[in-house]
Amino acid sequence: MPIELRHLRYFIAVANELHFSRAAERLGISQPPLSQQIRQLEDTIGTPLLRRSNRRVELTEAGRAFVTEARAILRHSEHAVELARRVARGEAGELRIGFTASTPLSRHIPRTISAFRRERPDVHLQLEELPTLQQIDALLGRRLHLGIMRPAVLPPTLEAQALFSDPLVAVMPSEHAHLRQLDRAYRLPLNALADEPFVVFSHGAGTGIRDQVVALCVAAGFNPRISQEAAEPSTIIGLVAAGMGVSVLPASY
Repeated sequence: MPIELRHLRYFIAVANELHFSRAAERLGISQPPLSQQIRQLEDTIGTPLLRRSNRRVELTEAGRAFVTEARAILRHSEHAVELARRVARGEAGELRIGFTASTPLSRHIPRTISAFRRERPDVHLQLEELPTLQQIDALLGRRLHLGIMRPAVLPPTLEAQALFSDPLVAVMPSEHAHLRQLDRAYRLPLNALADEPFVVFSHGAGTGIRDQVVALCVAAGFNPRISQEAAEPSTIIGLVAAGMGVSVLPASY
């Protein structure tokens, strides 16, 4: 018959007490079943683990070797149970998080990650920078537990919850005429950019911002005239600064 954890617990109790009656009382069972379980354990192993007499109980050499390993096995099994419970409670294990390039630029997420690491030091955070569309694929493939991204059209198997606001803003050269027309709140209607060339993310960049900006422009009554594309926000900003057009990007950039 296979050796079960209860056999190890019973044997360790007898090895600690070197007395069947006291071990049975400690385990909360009667003595005959305890003696039967120890016999079954010895029969399974194929060698006596205890020397019994009317006056005393002693460990054999095999019993002394076995009890050391049995204690280690029980400790390991208890650790495994506790670890599983802690992982289920979110106190241990690994958490794989995807984030866009703008995420570290916000004050909210770095602060939250720092607080989480202090409160859950046994949880290994695996952070990976990915564009929105790649995050969606990674979530569907269960390579990520969660993703931090801008609003996007999600498959029905994914759910989204708003974390914070990172508004889109117009980006233009510092000498642009529109900058002299801003109201006191620094607001500019989007249709004021209808005749401007746009610098946008390329389709291959995998971000959701390009589609969001195009949809906003269409809602404002015009199709943006795209003159330049780039994969990185710093490149877009540099091209705008060089006078290649205007753009609309998250304020955190």
